[in-house]
Amino acid sequence: MIASELINHMIPPLKPNDDGHKATVWMEELRMNQLPVIEKGRFLGFITEDSILEENDNKLPVSSYYLEGEQCFVYENQHFYDVIKSAAEHETQMVAVLNERGGFEGVIALEDTISAFAESTAVQVPGAILVLTMNQRDYSLAEISRLIESEGAKVLSSTVNSDSKDMSLLRLTLKLNKTEVSHITASLERFGYKIIGRFQEEEIISNDQERFDLLMRYLNI
Repeated sequence: MIASELINHMIPPLKPNDDGHKATVWMEELRMNQLPVIEKGRFLGFITEDSILEENDNKLPVSSYYLEGEQCFVYENQHFYDVIKSAAEHETQMVAVLNERGGFEGVIALEDTISAFAESTAVQVPGAILVLTMNQRDYSLAEISRLIESEGAKVLSSTVNSDSKDMSLLRLTLKLNKTEVSHITASLERFGYKIIGRFQEEEIISNDQERFDLLMRYLNI
C-alpha cells in the first residue's frame, strides 16, 4: 500500500492567515492536536494545540505560531512503512503527502497507517513468528526462505535489525504462514541459524489486547 491510498481527506489544511481560534475549533471537532498548514499548495509544517496555548492568544494568525515537522512528509508513491518511519523520526501523529512536483496532496494520520498494517496479509494470516540472530556476513533472506519453503511454509514478512549489543550481528524477525514450526526451527538450526525467539499463534492471540493497549498508550491515540 502506498501513501496516496492512505490520505485522510477529512483532515483539512490551514492557511497562514487563518487564526488560532479556527485552528483549535477544527482540532476539537476532529479530535486531533495538530493540523497541517499550507501556502499556495506548499506544505509549511504542522501547527499544534500546544503551540497555540503557549502563546496564550488564539486570535493570532497561524503564521505567528511555531510550526513543527516541516520535513515530516513522504511522496505519494512511497510505501506505508516510510510513513511510519517519518512519523517516528519527527514524533508526530500525522505525515504530509506530496506529489512528485512537491505540491501538497493531503495528510495521513498515523492511526490510519496502523489500521492499514493490521489489515495486511502478513498480520491477518495465521502463523508463527520466528526471531533469528546471525553474523551480518551470513545473512541471506533467499537462503533462509529456501530452507523454510523446503519445510512446506512461506515467509509472509521479514524485518531486519542490528543487534544493539553486538553490531556485527543481525536480528531477523519472520512471520510465517504456519503455526507449527518445530520442523522449520530444527532445519534452520541444522544450518547454523540461532533461534532466539519463537511465538506460536495461540500465544499471539492471547497477548493481542495487551500489546494493542501498550501500542495505543505509546502513540497517545
